[in-house]
Amino acid sequence: MLRELKGDLAAGASAEERVASLFEKIKKSKLNAYNILSEDSALKRAREFDKAPWGGLMAGVPIAIKSSISTRGIETNCSSRILSGYVPPYDAHVIDQLKEEGAIIIGKTNMDEFAMGTSTETSYFGPTRNPWDTDRVPGGSSGGSAAAVAAGEAPCALGSDTGGSIRCPASFCGIVGLKPTYGLVSRYGLVSYANSLEQIGPLTANVEDAALVMEVIAGHDPQDSTSVNSDGGYISGLGDGVEGLVCGVPKEYFGEGVDPLVEKAVWDAISKLVELGASWKEVSLPHTKYALAAYYIIAMSEASSNLARFDGLRYGLRLGTDQDWHTTFSEIRAAGFGSEVKRRILLGTYALSAGYYGRYYLKALKVRTLIKQDFERVLAAGGADILVTPTMPFPAFKIGERIEDPLSLYMADVFTVPINLAGVPAISVPCGFAGGLPIGLQIIGRHFDEIGVLRTAKAYEDATPYHEAVPKEVV
Repeated sequence: MLRELKGDLAAGASAEERVASLFEKIKKSKLNAYNILSEDSALKRAREFDKAPWGGLMAGVPIAIKSSISTRGIETNCSSRILSGYVPPYDAHVIDQLKEEGAIIIGKTNMDEFAMGTSTETSYFGPTRNPWDTDRVPGGSSGGSAAAVAAGEAPCALGSDTGGSIRCPASFCGIVGLKPTYGLVSRYGLVSYANSLEQIGPLTANVEDAALVMEVIAGHDPQDSTSVNSDGGYISGLGDGVEGLVCGVPKEYFGEGVDPLVEKAVWDAISKLVELGASWKEVSLPHTKYALAAYYIIAMSEASSNLARFDGLRYGLRLGTDQDWHTTFSEIRAAGFGSEVKRRILLGTYALSAGYYGRYYLKALKVRTLIKQDFERVLAAGGADILVTPTMPFPAFKIGERIEDPLSLYMADVFTVPINLAGVPAISVPCGFAGGLPIGLQIIGRHFDEIGVLRTAKAYEDATPYHEAVPKEVV
């Protein structure tokens, strides 16, 4: 899609007309994929492009940005009341890179508040709806970004993935979502939820578009000490195919709790990869059963620390009823945070408190090491080259179906959170349908082997029609 769009623009098509048509579509939509539109600045930049086209990998391409990624001059509210009206004075590193390559930012997408959720229902601005069935969730927390791409309200988008927040909505909305290796993309300017787990990544209509966005955003940033250099090559490696590739199939990712239609679609995908020249073998990731507990203890603990800065005294929500500091601080946070954010702050603070740190947080860190070692063992030289699993255990569920049962929502992340704990890359690509709803195939690679993950996904995509399907009705 991005290649065709860039070709049209290079041939003289109007960037302003393209951008204006997107805003017209967004304004008519009932998906609630955006909570902030940057219409004036986007149209101005498009007009400038039409007058004197510039170069770059994303020249003239509109892109949507998740509301937790800082954008100078555009409200960045994390879909939370406590940050309503906050306009950052700086761009995230990935935004600088996109602008340098000529991209046009069209708005900020809806998300679960502070990226805490699996359904985009915890947003202060209301839930986003799935374009395949508007009674269902788009997944989360990057649900707005995924719904926008699936519905044609943006040709591509950025999201962030802490425990599946790119791959889950990609699966539910039938698009491509890539979580890069931890450290490959700078987190500078990403409003922190859980620093040691989260990564910014692309949500796109196809694998080639994801590779193109990665060429732009990957690489070292001196402002992020955890970031590393990137050699690129994500696009050039797409055509290498899967001949001789060994696909590991973790036995822990199939069976109880997995929708039979999802399981069948994934096995059909494995069979297709074998037809294309790959082979498969069963592998074991024995510590997977501890991943959810370890993930939520670590994520909530980091969240309780990171979200302490949101007190309404320096920026964000201010109630106008100032009393003593403790009372004012408590009232602002009580009014500004939603119930899920409060729950995670409380549980994280408890896990870090005296007497419980060793019992919960330290033990979770030890489990994390074991999970990482599981992945390193099965993906070691002479073992599997990549792993293939379902992205989500079931298709998109209905809005309101699980929001009152937090544990059932947490359980939905069972196949995505181990990847964040291990820090390895993973992509979700469409691999079928269940009751008219998309199913995602998750392809997992070795650390910094995004090229291997992308070429496997591309080979599968080229051999199947699922990425070409569009929602029957987009309202």
